[in-house]
Amino acid sequence: MNHHSLPPWWRRAGERILDTLFPPHCLGCGAAVTRAGHLCGNCVAQLQLITAPFCHRCAQPFTSRAAAGPAMTCASCAKDPPPWREGRAAMVYDDLPRRLILPLKYADRTENVRLLARYLAIAAADVMGDAPLLVPVPLHRRRLFTRRYNQAALLARALGRMTGADVLPDALERPRATPPLESAGRARRQALMRGAIGVRPGRAGAIAGRNVIVVDDVMTTGATLSACTHALLAAGAARVDVIAVARACGQQEQQ
Repeated sequence: MNHHSLPPWWRRAGERILDTLFPPHCLGCGAAVTRAGHLCGNCVAQLQLITAPFCHRCAQPFTSRAAAGPAMTCASCAKDPPPWREGRAAMVYDDLPRRLILPLKYADRTENVRLLARYLAIAAADVMGDAPLLVPVPLHRRRLFTRRYNQAALLARALGRMTGADVLPDALERPRATPPLESAGRARRQALMRGAIGVRPGRAGAIAGRNVIVVDDVMTTGATLSACTHALLAAGAARVDVIAVARACGQQEQQ
């Protein structure tokens, strides 16, 4: 019998026992909290959640509703539209999201997944209609071997469980390794990612005709998400949207 098949009262009793033996701590700062897997009030207050008005293409927050304009599209996306239809992100990528996302990526802090997926579900609520197929941004096999898991795939699976959406965790592959993109600017990222991502052999049939949502942890310049989108559209996806836990804003995009 697995944990999910236990009666609700038994699971609640087990959780109370565990909380007594191992008091829950805030995932952001380590302070005591009442429920495991949550943030303390101080950390919640630090989150810059992305709410309207924001660019509907790249999730960049606007300073005001007037600045958004009738199209709700930023000047950058109006001039050079991304290949996907809609883009959403849950929060601005600053200090606290870094303390949640980087340990998930590099330090096996997979307990952060459910918390981050809850924020993803809220941010993506208006693009989750029409029975979407969730597809994570892939890792190259060498990086996957080093990390042992793909954090975007964990987020996609958790989001699928929360929303009931289908998940195809191995839809995409990264046959060509790319250097770390963190220090690359927009043009360099786009050049590095050109042709670096494709649909895995045998997966095109599951993609054709579907409304696909690409899931990632951080959206920066959009180069990786663009490469994913081009591959999915070439495989016959009816529509592609993108969602990320956090959005690098302003100067962060150039770093």
